Amino acid sequence: MSFESGKPFQDFAHFPRGLRRCGEFTVAEALLLEESGHAMLALCTQQRAPNCDDEQRFVEQVQQGTASDSKHAKVWLKYLKVIGPKRVHRLCSPMTSGNSDDYEPAEDSAD
Repeated sequence: MSFESGKPFQDFAHFPRGLRRCGEFTVAEALLLEESGHAMLALCTQQRAPNCDDEQRFVEQVQQGTASDSKHAKVWLKYLKVIGPKRVHRLCSPMTSGNSDDYEPAEDSAD
């Protein structure tokens, strides 16, 4: 059997309420992560060698960043995207006036 894990996968550092209750994954995706997450993590970090063709295909697709037919690769890439760095959207734009000579930064006078 592929993607065997001895215990359920939980990531309380990123999902303190659990994978099912975080709102990022469907119930099926959360169940798949819980069932196979340790195996997928071990395969991605090369702590475990692929045992079958499905696991080899998973490793290849995760390394390429595309998941075409593997449900494990799709959910793992989604998991990596969710826990990855967040983008910051600013509500103001940087000062880009045509005359940049007028701008002088304020000096810090901590005397």
